[in-house]
Amino acid sequence: MKTKNQEERMALFTDKRPFTVILIFWVMALFLVAEPLARVLEKGSKAQSPHPRLIQKKTGPTREETTPTRAQEILQCDAQSAVLMDGLSGEILFAQNPNLRIPPASFVKILTLYLVFDTLRAGQLKMDEMVTVSEKAWRSAYKTDSSAMYLKVGERVKVEDLIKGVAIASGNDACIALAEHLAGSEEAFVLKMNEKAKAIGMKDSQFKNSHGLPAEGQFVTALDMALLAKRYIEDHPQALLIHSTKEFEYNGIKQGNRNLLLYKDIGVDGLKTGYIKESGYHLLATAKRDGQRMIAVVMGCDKVKKRAPEAQKLLEYGFKNFSTVEVVKKDAPFGPLKVKRGKTDRLDLLSSENAYVTVPRGKENLASVVPQLPGFVMAPVQKGEVLGKLLVQKEGKTLREIDLYASSEIQKSLIPPWPYLLAGFLGLTFLCAIGLLFFRKSPHKRL
Repeated sequence: MKTKNQEERMALFTDKRPFTVILIFWVMALFLVAEPLARVLEKGSKAQSPHPRLIQKKTGPTREETTPTRAQEILQCDAQSAVLMDGLSGEILFAQNPNLRIPPASFVKILTLYLVFDTLRAGQLKMDEMVTVSEKAWRSAYKTDSSAMYLKVGERVKVEDLIKGVAIASGNDACIALAEHLAGSEEAFVLKMNEKAKAIGMKDSQFKNSHGLPAEGQFVTALDMALLAKRYIEDHPQALLIHSTKEFEYNGIKQGNRNLLLYKDIGVDGLKTGYIKESGYHLLATAKRDGQRMIAVVMGCDKVKKRAPEAQKLLEYGFKNFSTVEVVKKDAPFGPLKVKRGKTDRLDLLSSENAYVTVPRGKENLASVVPQLPGFVMAPVQKGEVLGKLLVQKEGKTLREIDLYASSEIQKSLIPPWPYLLAGFLGLTFLCAIGLLFFRKSPHKRL
């Protein structure tokens, strides 16, 4: 038989059973709904922004889009081919037969020096390193239309002197000596030259030697040369100190720089002349004024006296009619970006590079930059991870995209998100309440 206390407890449970069942179902529902609810909230945020880990491919103007029409109506260049490029933005401001393939002459030497400076930067070559002159290098000085540093067979020459001999005196013998020293043979060096040209986007150029003397199948375009000059200056700005030097002396032989624009006070600090009978006279000139840089390429002039004035005409047109706007600096911060489930809940994104836009002078407000940031990012985050992008625009048209990367590392937090914490807290609270209903004693005893 049941005692009075047992009967009272059973009665109490029987009286509160509907309420207890409701509580149990409510707690179970809370646990079942919490996780889907958190996922729905996260998906809702993701729907409002691009996927935070998606890396967008950079875009830019095609070669067809780089040829202006208005400038051609204003300017005429007395050369077979010519290009004017903004040296900071890369925008083409004037083009005349820009994709015409022409034998490059000594323009080849810019690419030769590019590889030399790459090797110096990598620590695989030193300025005071000694180079032995081969018979092949020596003989190149005696070829027709050949410019030379006038090296001697077996002579030991510093790398620094050879670089000056190439950049200032346009020495073919110095080119071969450097090529053989870096790659073992000129032929092996030329393979590296073509690989480099392809890597930087020179689509219509092919190289057969390190100096530019006539060779079957060797050609460049003015557009490719402008691109080469821009990349060369960006990667090795210190090279301009040598290219702008007006005179060079070696073994008692003094030679002047053939770039006549260096002798005028117009901001020119490079870059290279060229001539062979097959293609005429070339000049690649670059100048800097008031934070702007212009690159002018003139190829195939029929007279030597024409190339400098024609290049200067292009440079003056660029400086007087266009402004270069720096719309963003490298490592400029954007954000902050919200971070979920991380030890830190905010993160700045940094611009991966500088960005410039060329606009008509007086219309600088046409240039802009538009950040595209995700609504949030989930931890963990690696420093340097690409999480957004910048749209570089002119008159609302996107010219290119720049990556935005994480400024710091953020580790994942061990504390669960708030929906889980809330569900757990409420669940434990109600379980405790149910336990009390089962086990607490009745406050009133039946008589």
